Amino acid sequence: MVPEEMIERLHTGNYACVIRNGNEERVFYQRGVADLYDLLKNQPDFLNHAQVADKVIGKGAAALMALGKVAEVYTDVISRPARALLERESIPVTYVTEAPYIRNRAQTGQCPVETLCSETDDLQEMLEKISGFLASLKEQG
Repeated sequence: MVPEEMIERLHTGNYACVIRNGNEERVFYQRGVADLYDLLKNQPDFLNHAQVADKVIGKGAAALMALGKVAEVYTDVISRPARALLERESIPVTYVTEAPYIRNRAQTGQCPVETLCSETDDLQEMLEKISGFLASLKEQG
């Protein structure tokens, strides 16, 4: 199980995510999947066998964690498709609330990354969709 002190740090530090691998622990601030994506692309070894405490996990974040081969996950809120993906990949997950899907920031519908990833169960295809989505956000400025 993800250690209680990591979960406490997630909440008291108001971080988006706390990741520990061995003796090294890092905190992240960006909303959405950007931090996980950056880690997977630039420092995949840090995700390999890491413990993750995250506030919200949708299917896209779950795919990035599976591709990074994380060891275990804690989250406050997880989407049903994300939980199913983590279970399929044999990644233990502890959560407070399960939702049918993750809502967008405006609370008007489904998160765009969750929508993109809903059409497939192929991890590489999800990675490509997330990559394209993040690139389009950067272009928008």
